[in-house]
Amino acid sequence: MPSVVFFSGTISTGQSVRIQGLRYTPETNLDVSEKKIQRVVLMMGSKVESIESVPAGNLCALVGLDKSILKTATISDCKTAWNIVPMQYQVAPVVQVSVRPKVLSDLPKMIEALKRLSKSDPLLEVIFSESGEHVIGASGELHLSVALHDLETEYFNGPVISGDPVVSYRETVSGETAVPCLSKSPNKHNRLYMTAQPLGEELADSIDAGDIPMAGDPKPRIKALVTKHGWSKSEAIKLWCFGPEETGANVMVEQTVGVQMVLEIKPHVASGFQWATKTGPLGEEPMRGIRFNLTDAHLHADSIHRGAGQLMGCTRRAMFASVLSSEPRLQEPIFRADIQVPSECSNAIFSVLAPRRGTVVSEERKEGTPLVDLICHLPVCESFGFVTQLRAATSGRAFANLVFSHWGLLPGNPLVPGKVADTVTGIRTRKGLKVERPPLEEYLDKL
Repeated sequence: MPSVVFFSGTISTGQSVRIQGLRYTPETNLDVSEKKIQRVVLMMGSKVESIESVPAGNLCALVGLDKSILKTATISDCKTAWNIVPMQYQVAPVVQVSVRPKVLSDLPKMIEALKRLSKSDPLLEVIFSESGEHVIGASGELHLSVALHDLETEYFNGPVISGDPVVSYRETVSGETAVPCLSKSPNKHNRLYMTAQPLGEELADSIDAGDIPMAGDPKPRIKALVTKHGWSKSEAIKLWCFGPEETGANVMVEQTVGVQMVLEIKPHVASGFQWATKTGPLGEEPMRGIRFNLTDAHLHADSIHRGAGQLMGCTRRAMFASVLSSEPRLQEPIFRADIQVPSECSNAIFSVLAPRRGTVVSEERKEGTPLVDLICHLPVCESFGFVTQLRAATSGRAFANLVFSHWGLLPGNPLVPGKVADTVTGIRTRKGLKVERPPLEEYLDKL
């Protein structure tokens, strides 16, 4: 029974409405469904009062729409209405854990409980993988423990077996593809040439924050790319999409010259782009901070030979080849730790941070008090047990608050044996993939 706030109009029992998801736009008409409201109710403490209608400006609950709304949606009865902009959160679900019921027969009940848990928390992410694994993604160790407690006591009402918490990484590049990578469609009638290059951390952060939306009027987006990020106007106009999920910090730019029918393959290439950026070539982790350029294309004249089945996989292979040819790197999530501690205990903070690859960004003494405020950066993978160790080292006199800060680049090439390559191997092993990453030649085609 989702709760809603109405900004205009009146909602009534029995009314048919359109439920517009986050990916809905009037042009594409995707992610939209029509449902009838069974009841309109007011939540009055522990009581629920059914009413006929509710005017604008009131908080109420609607019965009958729950299955059509994942986390947030716009409800309207107008077919040309745009979505209300959803809230933006400066956190990311970077800590993940797999869960399963203690009794296997309770699996359907757990799946339903996970769906309800995901709806209850806008910052929580629940992933149902193809391998049958159910994963909960949270913004930190404390957030994860609270989610698991709610799952056991409120939504599932039974014992849950959880694995060890793991950290989500991002795949990116630090160089530019020297020669465009060629990929042929399965029928060998279409060829795509692709390059990859770093998008730039400032632009990636702007996309993550929602400052440069893909939906709506393109003029503000083009102006922001040209004036703030140094793009040429022709490049900004030919930006096809963001990804993954059409909101991620990767972009697809069409840079072909004199290629006919290139706009006809745009939906298929964009779908391949979404697929590729969601599961990268290194460890099937999402990509971030990559700009893909479609530099050339040779297409069959008959549209039946250049459909989605031919071009989606072709696009994905071209992107994977361009990533592996552009100095691939891994990004790890970084926490910002705000620590308040007495000045005589500040040295203990450094002794706890150093083995965990933590760094102190600033140190400021609070006037009139013996306290010192420290701002530190701490890798999320090193944060498990940090607060407990910090309290033990300072005899309980240090107070720490951990929030997601940014994505940091892991030093080292994942294609060369070393610590980063071992991290990729661990990711692939955990996901049940082949330990050895497919070679570049598997994605490249010859002329």
